[in-house]
This record gives sequence, structure tokens and C-alpha cells, in this order.
Amino acid sequence: MTLKIYNTLTRKLEEFRPIGDEVRIYSCGLTVQGPPHVGHIRAAMTRDILRRWLEFLGYKVRAIENFTDVDDKIIIKQKELNSDWRVIAEENIQKYINLCESLNIMKPHYYPRASQHIEEIIDLIQRLIEKGFAYEKSGDVYYRVRKYVEYGKLSKKSIDELQSGVRIEPTELKEDPLDFALWKAAKPNEPYWLSPWGKGRPGWHIECSAMSMHYLGESFDIHTGGEDLIFPHHENEIAQSEGATGKNFVRYWLHNGMVNITGEKMSKSTGRYFLMEDIARDFSANVIRLFLLKTHYRSPIEFSRERLEEAKSAFERIQTFIIKFNKSVKEPKLHKLDEFIQAMDDDLNTPKALGVIFDLVSKGYETGEPDIAESIRHYLKILGFFEARQKKDDLSPRLIDIILRIRNQLRKNKQFELSDEIRNKMIELGIIIDDTKDGSTYRWEVK
Repeated sequence: MTLKIYNTLTRKLEEFRPIGDEVRIYSCGLTVQGPPHVGHIRAAMTRDILRRWLEFLGYKVRAIENFTDVDDKIIIKQKELNSDWRVIAEENIQKYINLCESLNIMKPHYYPRASQHIEEIIDLIQRLIEKGFAYEKSGDVYYRVRKYVEYGKLSKKSIDELQSGVRIEPTELKEDPLDFALWKAAKPNEPYWLSPWGKGRPGWHIECSAMSMHYLGESFDIHTGGEDLIFPHHENEIAQSEGATGKNFVRYWLHNGMVNITGEKMSKSTGRYFLMEDIARDFSANVIRLFLLKTHYRSPIEFSRERLEEAKSAFERIQTFIIKFNKSVKEPKLHKLDEFIQAMDDDLNTPKALGVIFDLVSKGYETGEPDIAESIRHYLKILGFFEARQKKDDLSPRLIDIILRIRNQLRKNKQFELSDEIRNKMIELGIIIDDTKDGSTYRWEVK
């Protein structure tokens, strides 16, 4: 069996065929006006599992995940907090990166930021103007939606359907209500960059087109993100990118379902969300991973602490079995390997893959075969679970405090590479370091 993934563009389960020798993946990351919530981590977990499975299958992968660090939402937050947009963005970016590391989510090869790719954004907008896909009005630049004849092919929305209810804001100078902003003229007290159209800043959609094509080329393999981004964000990315290049932008569009609270989407805009840093204080990385992977990535998840407690009990069953049958096996037989591979090749069906693991736990208690525990360890590792950690008593709290003081001094001296290495080594010991503006604290991973 070969890997099949559901392609939002075709609404079909398709056999995965990469464009070249290297699988190139772009993931829409956070708009960093605030710290990450559980929904953001689910999107990160989806691209993590995708990459892990591709690499297990032998593919070489190049993964990119962006940060939108200049945007209307961040400017609003800047005014609310009476702070600088760069300070707000940096603080939330570091929180997200630290959380991903603590949850064993693979770091992408690049974390590009919109503010660091203004030149690429301007160049792309100029190409669109030259080809007649964009126009400038009083310092704003807009995309002509009707000129791109395939507009709506991702979301399956027609132009007539979209036109209903759309209106032009008093501050906008669009030719057509459907047109969207590529560049926004500067307003007082807002960040801006110089451009051929005057002082201004990029629109949201153009940022991802420019960054993805800069790192991955004008056509690449997979684009991931939450299903709430299908329209208008990803639809607009396609229109911009293919309008500029005349080439197919992305071969496979992979979208994860939402995390819901009592049936409604978890979102910063509605105020209905749980911050991931709060959840990570109470539940271990393995429990959070199990909770997220128990549901197929395309299906919605109903979030509650009760369900996390259920995941904790389920993972304790796995851990208890592994500890009880912790015997060294030179050449262990991998039980149910074909079933595990079949599950993952079927659109990354992690619920089925976890079912294989739980079946093995039951079988192991019945037979006592030592290589069953080794099989479970192998599959857990493929799915990104942390291995067993040292006990708390193995390390002195006083020693940890000394390490933290050294690391704080390294950060003060801007020796971030070495300080990050120390944090990563501490994670391997089951010690999670939380960086704050007042210094660093630590906590043990809860098992």
C-alpha cells in the first residue's frame, strides 16, 4: 500500500506523488497577536505527523512554517497594550516555539516572518500589476478577483455566490467588492515600509504566497493549515500565486479540522479558547499528543479537560504495560506492523494506528511476549511520543537551579544557540523550561 492523502482541492483521497526528490511542505502558522491556543497546536501536530510519516517512508522533506507578525490584529493589540508590535510578536513567537519543543513537535527547517520578506512581497505584487491582476489606488493595491478565471476552485464557491452580501468599506477604493488588498497604505502610528506605491504594509494573503514561493519554489507539494483558512486565505493564495506565475501553485492541500468548545470553534476572535501553556502545566506532552491523535486530523475535536483526563488514563495503561514488560530483546519482532502502516498510509489515520497499539497492550497482557513492548515503543516513537524519562529523584533541584541561572546569563548575553541547546537537553530529561520576562522556571513533565 502507498500513502494516500485527502486533497481539499479535488475533494478526493489521492495517492501521494511528490513533484521531485524532496517533498516540500508549507504550513500556515500563527498570526501572533496572542499566545497559541489548543487549536494552533492541533494544526502544528497535523504537520508534525505528516512529516514524521513521510520521513518514515523514506522521503526527504523540507518544511516551512510562517509567522504573520504584521497584521491588522497585531496593530489592534499594539494599541490595546500600548506596546510595540515587534515586542508583542516576538514574545508570542517564542511562546509558540517553546511549546512546540516541549510537545516534541518537529521544528520546521525555516520559520519565516512576514516582516522579514517585504522585498519578496513587493516584487510579487509588482508582477501581478504588470500582468493586469492587480491595480493601485491612492497607495493601496488590490487583486482583481474576476480576472483569475479559476477563482473558487479550492473552496468550491462561485463568483455569484461570493458577490452576494459583499460590500466596499468607506475607506476602500476597490474596482469590485470582491477584490482584496495586497498592499495597504500607511495610517498614522502604524508600522510601514517604503514601496513603489508609497509607505504601507502588506495584506495578509500576499505574505504567504511570497514566503512559500521564496523557500519552496513556484510549485510545491503540500500546503497545510486549519480548515478555517480554506476561504478566503488559501483561495487568495492560489489566485495570487498562479496569477503571477501561470503555474500550478500546490499539488495537495491538506486541512485539519477545528478544535471546538461545546460545538463552537476555538478562536481568539470570539474569546472562546484555552491557552496551550495553561494546558501544558497540567498535562504531559504524551497525554496532549494522545488526546489530539485519537481523532482523525480532518475531523473536529471537542475539547474539555475531562477528555484530557481520559487520554491521561489511556496513556498510563500503555506506560504501565511497557514498564511491566521492560525486557531487552535483541531482534524484536514487530507485531501488527502491516496494520500500523496500513492505518497511517490511509490519510494519516492516527486513531487506527493507536488502535493497533492498544490491541498490542491487550495481547501483551495475555501472552507476556517481551517483543510486544518493543513493538509498542517503536510505534509510539514514529508517532512522536516521548520515551520514558528519568525519575525526579535522579536530579537534585539545586542542580537544576544552577543550570537555570547559567542559562539565564547566556540569554542575557544573547547566546541563544547555547541556551536553546540546554533547554532541549532538559526536555530530554523530562524537565520543561518556561521562559518569562523575569527569568526562567522549570516544571516536570507529568506522566
